[in-house]
Amino acid sequence: MKSLKNRRALVIGGTGGIGAATATLLAEAGAEVAITWRRGGLNDVEAEARRAALDAGSHFAIEADVADSPSLERLRDVLAERWGSLDIVVHAAGFTTPIPAQNLDALTDELIDSIFQVNWRGQFASMRALAPLLKASGDGLAVFISSIAAVNGAGSNIAYGAAKAGIETLVKSLARALAPEIRVMGVSPGVVATDFVPGRDAAFNAKIGASLPLRRVATAEDVANAILACATHLGYATGTTIVVDGGRLL
Repeated sequence: MKSLKNRRALVIGGTGGIGAATATLLAEAGAEVAITWRRGGLNDVEAEARRAALDAGSHFAIEADVADSPSLERLRDVLAERWGSLDIVVHAAGFTTPIPAQNLDALTDELIDSIFQVNWRGQFASMRALAPLLKASGDGLAVFISSIAAVNGAGSNIAYGAAKAGIETLVKSLARALAPEIRVMGVSPGVVATDFVPGRDAAFNAKIGASLPLRRVATAEDVANAILACATHLGYATGTTIVVDGGRLL
């Protein structure tokens, strides 16, 4: 595997299942890693414990909220002062609420706005803030987390699938706009065995897993490995989204 020694990586949402697994793999590959945490999510003690789990003193955690653009600007300033530039950013923050597609009334205006604020606007705002640091690297990489709900419309709710479809458009648009200094990639999971979607338990995962060609749902590490590959093996790829779904779209 290509070493990421002397590379500096930020995982936004690095305290969640996929984010934490990604931060660990990037660190194991040699990168210096920063993760973000959000007040109201993990507290600073828990965030520091996640950082400490990366096993090196050069890693650190920073408070930031993708729904709050000023906090993203502060994040940029902290990274600029500490590192000067940024080589890799992984956009792993997000949330959803399970709502059956036929229950249109349950998908309120307020919930729709919140889903798009965090899962689309926040991802764009993060990139807007951090693009100068990635350009300063000269060989920057941004990886966005999509979902197969962007394609099949069968995710946790209709608005979430629409937001993720917007992420895949964002990947293409930013890949054109920011080349050649920054590559932009997407990784699109199917069902993942984390607590990201409230109410999905081991029984749900087993049922879905049995229906898939690979006979199991993804682990957070499966998704993190695809993100790592964008940094270590796919240096001539940009503007494309890698599907990691065990064959669910087949």
